[in-house]
Order: sequence, then structure tokens, then C-alpha cells
Amino acid sequence: MLFPLPSRVRVAAGRLAVRERVRVRVVSQKSTMTEPLIVCENLVKIYKVTEIEVVALQGLDLTVERGELMGIVGASGSGKSSLLNVLGGLDRPSAGRVMVNDQDLLKLSDHDLDRYRRTKVGFVWQQVARNLVPYLSARANVELPMTVAGLGLARKHMRSRELLEAVGLWEHRDHRLTQMSGGQQQRVAIAVALANQPDLLLADEPTGELDSITARQILELLRQMNEQYGLTTLIVTHDPNIVRAVNRVVTIRDGRISSETIRRVDDVESALTAGITAARAGPGHVFEEYLVVDEGGQLQLPHDKVEQAGIGDRVTLEVREDGLLIKPVAGRQAIATPLAGLQEDEPPAKRTAWWKRGKK
Repeated sequence: MLFPLPSRVRVAAGRLAVRERVRVRVVSQKSTMTEPLIVCENLVKIYKVTEIEVVALQGLDLTVERGELMGIVGASGSGKSSLLNVLGGLDRPSAGRVMVNDQDLLKLSDHDLDRYRRTKVGFVWQQVARNLVPYLSARANVELPMTVAGLGLARKHMRSRELLEAVGLWEHRDHRLTQMSGGQQQRVAIAVALANQPDLLLADEPTGELDSITARQILELLRQMNEQYGLTTLIVTHDPNIVRAVNRVVTIRDGRISSETIRRVDDVESALTAGITAARAGPGHVFEEYLVVDEGGQLQLPHDKVEQAGIGDRVTLEVREDGLLIKPVAGRQAIATPLAGLQEDEPPAKRTAWWKRGKK
């Protein structure tokens, strides 16, 4: 049988191609590789506001390897920040399973969860007020988490110098926030986030208040810290054009992972277009997008592909030897207006989305 559908669908050369999922992947990793740092399985987060319940995460599945540098994108309200808050121990999940460095965050006591936040996770927020104490110097800000952790003076000075040199601000160590630019403040924030040598760095819109040039510099710095310290880093943003120089980008839509874009060679920038589509940015720059199918065989087709195929609220499914053929149903109302390249008088049956099973 072909159902449930394979879990990854590759977008390439103008068509959708199915790649078989290897269900023994996790087992093989246990025997040949280190365990992933993050494993989310059927993760659910529900917020209750007065009498209204808002489902922010709806059965999200995600695996992040140790040392991975990953971007998370999606529209406002898609669940990006909710996922970040759960992984950082700021919110408890409502249901499902979330493991970070072999710790089940759903089962941690309040005391253990507080310790997890202080010792295992570093945060970089968009707003400077959440990152730094304005009346302290850059060095004092970096040393503050170490003071809370009880480190001695000599170790604090050694560690703060190492981090400020790493972010290129040792010469500004005695400056306060009013004496630094927005980019410099975010550099200090990154140093603060690394002060207690966390296993996981979570950056929520770290470039949201910066100009494009400074934003690229901050993202490059995050990449350098990832390489220098082997630090697992997740960068969350609503703008796919901001996320650069990462190995993988996952897209969240309606509280679930809908697709992921993988950088195959050197650069991910040109793959992160508005719709996150597969692209060849130039010689040696190849990107592949995979749509994620859940255990129930459900997947979220990208809106631009739905529009391009002229798919309405019903489709027909035809099983073929090399994959599946999805056709719009004539006369069904389209979910969105078809792209300009499609003629209105073109028979719907000719506009198809083709899924082809990838060869091993």
C-alpha cells in the first residue's frame, strides 16, 4: 500500500517528487551517531485567554541534531514563538513529547525547569530590553548570568573576555547601551546568551530591529558561534529573506512543520525566497525543499503550488507505478486565485500537481 504517504516531498524542476521515508532512521542513529539534541513528537501547545482556547502548536514533529544551525520561518501566528518558548522552558507543552538533551521538558519539576533555563539554554531576543541591563557595561552584562550561577571573579573575568573578543567587542567592554549601536548591542546579547555555556541557543527575531547590512553581520556572527562552540542554534523569524547561512530552514504553518529547505552546498540565501522554493542560486548553490507528511498521511501544500495547479477544495487522486497524480476537480471553487500564467478557460484537469517517487 502507498498510504500513509512518505514523509518528505521534494520540490524540484517545477514538480513535486516523493522521497521514501526510512522509518528505521532513528534506530540507525542510535547505533552509529549521537542522539539528536531536540526531539519533538506530536507537540501540542494550547493557550487559554479568558474563556477562549488558542491552539498554537497542533501535533508538531521536529528533530534537531547536535550542533545544527537551523532557521524557523512562518507567518505571524504560525506557532514559531510558541515552539521557541516550549524549547526554552518558558512554557510547558500541553501534550506530546519534547526532549532536549535527553530531558523530557513535560515531566520536569518547576525547580528543574528553572535550572534548565539558566544552565542549558541561551536566549537572544529582538528587543534589547529583554537581552541587556541598560545601566550596566557590556562586560557587566556578560558577567551577570555567571554571578547568578555562582562563578568566582577570576573565572567570570576570563569567560567574559573570551566572549567579548569572540563577538568583536572587547574594546567596548566598558561601554553602556547608550554608547553602542543596535548591532553592537545584539553582539553583547549573544555573548550574554553564551555566558553559562548552554547546549542550545534560541534567537527570536534577532535582526528584527536592524538594518539589512547589520542583520547580515549578526547572522554571520551566529554562524561563527555555532562553528566555534559547536552550539545548536535555532533562529526564528517571520521573514524568510532574513534567515541566511543556515544548513536547514523549516517552515511552520498552522502549528505544524509544513516544509523544510536544505542547503546542499555553500549558501542558503537565495533559496529563502518569499515562498521558500527550491532553487539553484548559481554554480554550486543547490537547495531542495521537502514537504512534511505526518503519520496520518496529511501534508500542507504550499499556497503558491495550490494556486499554480488551480486546486480548489476537492481533488482526485490517481495511483501510478512511479507515484501519485493529483488533479483538481472541475467546477470546484479554487482556494485562491490562480497565478497569472494560468488561463481562465484552461480545463482544470490539465492543471496538475505531480508527485513522483524518488529513486533510491
